[in-house]
Amino acid sequence: MKWNEVKVETASEAVEAVANILMEAGASGVAIEDALDVENFKSDQYGEILNKEDFTSLTEGALVMAYFPETIFLPEILPFIKDRVAQLPEFGLAIGKNIITVSEVEESNWATAWKKYYHPVRITRMLTIVPSWEAYQTSDPLEKIITLDPGMAFGTGTHPTTSLTLQALETVLRGGETLLDVGTGSGVLSIAAKYLGAKEVYAYDLDEVAVRAAKENMDMNEVAKDVHVAANDLLNGITIESDVIVANILADIILLMIPDAWRLLKQTGRLIVSGIIEEKNKWSLTP
Repeated sequence: MKWNEVKVETASEAVEAVANILMEAGASGVAIEDALDVENFKSDQYGEILNKEDFTSLTEGALVMAYFPETIFLPEILPFIKDRVAQLPEFGLAIGKNIITVSEVEESNWATAWKKYYHPVRITRMLTIVPSWEAYQTSDPLEKIITLDPGMAFGTGTHPTTSLTLQALETVLRGGETLLDVGTGSGVLSIAAKYLGAKEVYAYDLDEVAVRAAKENMDMNEVAKDVHVAANDLLNGITIESDVIVANILADIILLMIPDAWRLLKQTGRLIVSGIIEEKNKWSLTP
């Protein structure tokens, strides 16, 4: 069986949005090669040896590669992809060169094409993300291993917006909290929350593909098997009073969520949001 690779050359800040567009278009897997990965991991923060080639050879911008089976007729979906990516500046996201190319790959190449970009990475003092196909042993008793299949949905944990959110969760959670994860994607934030002591975690995503991916990733992590995963439009209709609400999504979408977050957070609750570019960072979050 042959596969078609759709490659989008874009700006670093748009990679998760572009990845989501490609998954919505029917991609079976997405890989991201981001020049920022080298910048963010160039320092050996946790005593690990980091190989620059493990991340990217790019010097600027990012590549988002999506893989479609040959049974999907690309001429029908490429206009959808191009239109959706072209709309991203309306949400405050730069899209860089915005060059889209298509090439054919053999199934044997597809099987490893996107996996080469993902390796075990220690994101915080306590959290390390390990791809499900790699063996990893830790000698640090404080280190928690999040097993993840990043081919299912975007949210590998290594992108700056996700890693910053994980660091925030590590700072805020003390144990016993009820947490709502809005736009869960791969489920990485929910899994981390359980490792960090959250008692009840509810993970929501509008995309059914992401919901399925999140459920599969929860099942790979024993600590997260009791996470409640469901399809939902942000926090519409949710009535669960919470200690923490976390959302790593587009800035303009976060704004739509604020009234519901205000309604659901306890008086001492915390709202953790990420995905906000510099031009959008001077908001009032009061509804």
